[in-house]
Amino acid sequence: MLKRLLPILAILLGTGLAQAEEKVLNLYSARHYQADEALYDNFTKQTGIRINRIEGKAHELIERIRNEGANSPADVFITVDAASLAVADAWGIFAPVKSALLESRIPAHLRADTWFAFSTRARLIIYNKRKFKAEDVPSYEALADPKLQGQYCSTPGGHVYNLTLVAAQIAHRGEAASEAWARGLVANLARNPRGGDTDQIKSVASGECGVAVSNSYYLVRMMASERVEDRNLMKRLGIVWPNQDSYGTHINVSGGGMVKTTKHREAALRFLEYLASDEAQRYFANGNNEWPAVPTVKVANEELAELGSFKVDTTPLQNIARQLPAAQKLLDRVGYR
Repeated sequence: MLKRLLPILAILLGTGLAQAEEKVLNLYSARHYQADEALYDNFTKQTGIRINRIEGKAHELIERIRNEGANSPADVFITVDAASLAVADAWGIFAPVKSALLESRIPAHLRADTWFAFSTRARLIIYNKRKFKAEDVPSYEALADPKLQGQYCSTPGGHVYNLTLVAAQIAHRGEAASEAWARGLVANLARNPRGGDTDQIKSVASGECGVAVSNSYYLVRMMASERVEDRNLMKRLGIVWPNQDSYGTHINVSGGGMVKTTKHREAALRFLEYLASDEAQRYFANGNNEWPAVPTVKVANEELAELGSFKVDTTPLQNIARQLPAAQKLLDRVGYR
């Protein structure tokens, strides 16, 4: 009798484990946006899967997953830059994911075999209206023009946003031309690189420098700010969609993938697919001023819409990511720190 019951018990036990597997998701997140709370809460309401969130900087979380090894509780890692996704991929943190839903909804240039972008943000050129006009800075290449000497403000060269932009330049123009361009940027610096994108926006608005590059969602955040001083600063700035006559404006992404040592594979896949849903995509746009990665999703964000439409650089992010090591070496050579 016991022998006949054993297979049944094994099946029941296995079913119970599978059901238990779907009830929890350990999310390692380098996204630190309050609007994401609603995103995660809604996933739990829809699926019954509780999210345990561990937050930190991207490089810290990547190192943590590596150190935890096979015992890592991480199921999904999400972050806010293609460079960080590429680093995680290079360290073998992600598992390959096959999903017809994700492949149909996320454009090919915004995904790899192991990770997917779920939102995008553009790298815009901003300029002080009292000093320059839009036609003075129509492209990223124009930022290295000697006429901008002493006018360029920047985050540190090794910042992931800069790294990815330089890697994109290498992908488009080759290493030699990109190095000459980077030397021009260094020659045009108004001050030593420092701070984040919001600091560059304020520096350009104050007249400390004339031009800079910023992620679009920082600009939209200030356009929609409750602080009058932030909105007044934006009135002093002009915005340029770079390279509309060539390869298009460089975009960066927020994205993630399934950790290869996940103990909750089905829950991890459901979460990644949920992030590509219309509902989740609208959270990214309306909650954090990012564009949906899924092109068919309609959003209602007045400030985001105010920026207008633009030609996007559709170079596969995988191709750009391959140039990241060369980009870092290039920045070191030209003294962009």
